[in-house]
Amino acid sequence: MTMLAELTAKPAAEVSDRIGSMELAWLVHLVEQRYERRLDLTDDELAGIRTVDDALVVFRASLTASADG
Repeated sequence: MTMLAELTAKPAAEVSDRIGSMELAWLVHLVEQRYERRLDLTDDELAGIRTVDDALVVFRASLTASADG
């Protein structure tokens, strides 16, 4: 939520947990920068991200997979 707050310039408590395409692109960018890894997400994974919780699941899986491989 804090990352999305940076994009919207709102307090984190006022940010919706729903994610549109712009918010998703922003989150992918920030996660890649923070973890210094490229998230190689499929179209299906990206299409399945509609909320912050969805993003957490997909990002964790991607980061864990790239760390293992």
